[in-house]
Amino acid sequence: MTKEEILQAIEEMSVKDLAELVSAIEERFGVSAQAAVPVAVAAAPQAGGEAAAEEKSTVDVVLTNPGQQKIQVIKAVKEITGKGLKECKELVDKLPATIKEGLSPDEAEEIKKKLEEAGAEVQLK
Repeated sequence: MTKEEILQAIEEMSVKDLAELVSAIEERFGVSAQAAVPVAVAAAPQAGGEAAAEEKSTVDVVLTNPGQQKIQVIKAVKEITGKGLKECKELVDKLPATIKEGLSPDEAEEIKKKLEEAGAEVQLK
């Protein structure tokens, strides 16, 4: 598969599939996509009007209270973010904590639901 074919396949992926791909790459190769985020954000305005309109409709998922089942919440955060257990525990311990940023409203609601099922209190901002 050529680099161009890979990029084309990525362009056709849904946001959810792309997020899962990034998590899988981070896990397999022991890297973090966090370093690439500023580059992607800086490039987005050049994409045109659609990117600017989409950017305005993004939502952040913020954990405000882990509730009574803190371990379940940490596991849910780990599943959602793909981060290590220690990083997830630190996120849950330092509240309020932004779990994911720049999501579509539907994806943010899905993540909020997962965290609430684990016993957490969550806000969408």
